[in-house]
Amino acid sequence: MSELPEYVRRNRAAWDAWAEWYAEEGERAWTQTDPTWGLWGVPESELGLLAEDIAGKDAIELGCGAGYVSAWMARRGAHVVGIDNSEAQLATARRLQRQHRLDFPLIHGNAETVPYPDASFDFAISEYGACLWADPYRWVPEAARLLRTDGQLVFLSNSMLLTLCAPDEENTPAGEHLLRPVFGMYRIDWPDDLHPSTEFNLSHGDWIKLLRRSGFEIEDLIEIRPEPQATTRYPYVTLEWARKWPGEEAWKARRRG
Repeated sequence: MSELPEYVRRNRAAWDAWAEWYAEEGERAWTQTDPTWGLWGVPESELGLLAEDIAGKDAIELGCGAGYVSAWMARRGAHVVGIDNSEAQLATARRLQRQHRLDFPLIHGNAETVPYPDASFDFAISEYGACLWADPYRWVPEAARLLRTDGQLVFLSNSMLLTLCAPDEENTPAGEHLLRPVFGMYRIDWPDDLHPSTEFNLSHGDWIKLLRRSGFEIEDLIEIRPEPQATTRYPYVTLEWARKWPGEEAWKARRRG
């Protein structure tokens, strides 16, 4: 524990505390035949985040939480590994594995240092996992190390614009004014009295530089817009806001030799 970076320890404590609240969402997602993504449940048929040829491939979920994305991949025939910083989140994942009779390795650890050899995987994915809660200058090169040549990295998180418009006050929705600078955006320490946490967000330019420097070719950047009837349980963005501006974005990148 003492060897982990301070933000990893902080986020571990926060997610262990939050795991029970997120369990219901994980339970619901495990029952889904067709994946839905992000805050608004956008269908896989619209976003196409899972590789079409994932059957038989080695896949890793970086920050797997309750493990439902890993379950979606396993049901499609992938050989899946999930890693998460929170033991409490993994306890939910293991319970749901037993309930749904679906088994794959789950590792309690930091996605910035994954205990697998180089070139172990064909596909890596993160939905609000390592891509938000781990240092991108550590987890992206680690994802590159783990992927084989031509392996794909997919991650979905808050958009740059939502990050710029999000107030510091807890559970307060984003407004129409920029509250943070783009230049130098990187780390946000949220001042929760009970469970302080740290998120990492980059500008689009910095994401492009980092991905290319790590050996990736960028294939797509999807700015996600929910449907007019979409709902969310999260209070920090409204449907009206998210219909005007992208509150979430998904990146697709390919590992080159």
